[in-house]
Amino acid sequence: MSVSLREENKMAVRPVFPLLMSMAIPPMISMLIQSLYNIVDSMFVAKIGEDALTAVSLAFPVQTLIVACSVGIGVGVNSYISRSLGREDQQGADSAVAHGLLMAAFVSVLFVLAGQFLLEPFFRMFSSDPLILSEAIAYTQICLTFCAGCFIHICIEKVFQSTGSMIFPMLLQALGAITNIILDPIMIFGLFGFPAMGVKGAAVATVIGQHTAMLASLLVFLLGKFAVRLDLRNFRFSWKMIRDIATIAVPNSCMNALGSVLVMGLNSILIGFSNTAVSLFGIYYKLQTFLYLPANGIVQGMRPLIGYNYGARRPDRVKKTIKCAMFYAEAIMLVGFLLFQFLPDKLLGLFSASEAMLAIGKPALRIICFHFLLAGMSIILSSTFQALGNGMFSLIISVCRQLVVLLPAAWLLSKTGNVNMVWWSFVIAELASVTLSFIFFARLDKKIIEPMYDNAAAVQ
Repeated sequence: MSVSLREENKMAVRPVFPLLMSMAIPPMISMLIQSLYNIVDSMFVAKIGEDALTAVSLAFPVQTLIVACSVGIGVGVNSYISRSLGREDQQGADSAVAHGLLMAAFVSVLFVLAGQFLLEPFFRMFSSDPLILSEAIAYTQICLTFCAGCFIHICIEKVFQSTGSMIFPMLLQALGAITNIILDPIMIFGLFGFPAMGVKGAAVATVIGQHTAMLASLLVFLLGKFAVRLDLRNFRFSWKMIRDIATIAVPNSCMNALGSVLVMGLNSILIGFSNTAVSLFGIYYKLQTFLYLPANGIVQGMRPLIGYNYGARRPDRVKKTIKCAMFYAEAIMLVGFLLFQFLPDKLLGLFSASEAMLAIGKPALRIICFHFLLAGMSIILSSTFQALGNGMFSLIISVCRQLVVLLPAAWLLSKTGNVNMVWWSFVIAELASVTLSFIFFARLDKKIIEPMYDNAAAVQ
């Protein structure tokens, strides 16, 4: 790839502000659509009863773990491809596609095997109710057995995004979500001659939606013309490339998987108050996911921009991208704060909340949402570390936030006997997270971004 060709790449030449928006809005929509999978499942399942909703809430950490690992692999591939294109390494970028798909397939097999042996002892840690246990196991077993759809679809999605192509991921994600939404009531309640499957039906609808998106993604990628391609004829397996992708993928997967650990830990704390508290936390987590995912859509647009311009040694565009992304992420989180603060009853009403749930749910949402005001900064800086090839910083921040601060704070506050005090742990943890994020960014700025200015001046 010549310099003139690189100059034609929009990530190198277009003004940062409109470029970021053009690359971020499609994944924002895509991430909003993705969040509908679990939210719609819960809305329909809630109509069955609170026990069914509790079962799906207990299953949610496993679903989160599947998505965490699939996104981790995808982000690793995305980062590798973006940096390769920035330094004009077309062969490396193409090879990363095949290696990413191989990793996605391998890890999905591990999940299938784990589901055969670990589900029942896992769920018995959180509930002894036979109905809740059977429903949770049945729902999760289906999701694990057919998780390959999620892994491969997300990997291809991140490949698209690494090249600056954002429309296709949005459309393909919409296809999967719409399929799920249409099938949910049909499979759960037995419409149009289908048997009523209850909670199992929600899982079946989800995996059909995921596989629909996967098949369509593969078809578009193989038949379309993109900056990278799947070149199996010239494929040579490389442990070095696996390690390079894993350098980003493993910390990112662990970071996202911490959400599962957090949910499990808080479920074990909240069950001491009531099943309703567990169900409420499940609802909150889905609502906040609906908010966080558009913010992460900004990240999807930002990450290839930073990676490309870092590879091309353009520090001014790297910093402009970070500033613009942080502004928009904070704006999104401010909207979330206002919704949670002033409309908590409306949000809970989406899930057919009982009077008991509304009683504890309204103050819970109003307390938790204060951490949204800081979260936008943490999200952007953490993703910046990944885009620059320093995924370990992101992992350290997430571990500190969720395991070192949030869970211990929640446990200590639960000893007051007042469930409302538990929710303040989110605010405490976010304060720690944003402080650590800025400390790490200052280090990274001094070490790898500022020296690029010096190198550019030396060349001139």
